[in-house]
Amino acid sequence: MSDRHADGMATRRAVLGDAHVDRAEAAKTDFDAPFQRLITESAWGTVWADTTITQRERSMLTLALLAATGNFEEIPMHIRATLRTGAAKEDVMQAFLHVAIYAGVPKANHAIKLAKQTYAEMEATQ
Repeated sequence: MSDRHADGMATRRAVLGDAHVDRAEAAKTDFDAPFQRLITESAWGTVWADTTITQRERSMLTLALLAATGNFEEIPMHIRATLRTGAAKEDVMQAFLHVAIYAGVPKANHAIKLAKQTYAEMEATQ
């Protein structure tokens, strides 16, 4: 494994948690292994591992971009990750307010709905 892959796995575990990464690794097959390697090295080992901005800021950017591009299925995972990145609910709302202005109210509205559901689930399990 490359250093970037090792860095990516460490960052991925730090942001998403061991349980999430362990489930993803257990579900990995020969078919999707190249994709898993790609995201571990590029998203987690390069982008998320970079220290130019904080993980809190990166979390806010990621949530805003997911909402703005309509990639809603990833939002709950990244809302749960805010426990580890330090992005508060208020930070997440600010990101979604930017989405409303610059990418559209319906996208922000749906992202907020998903965030509310995810926060409620998180609070119920604590």
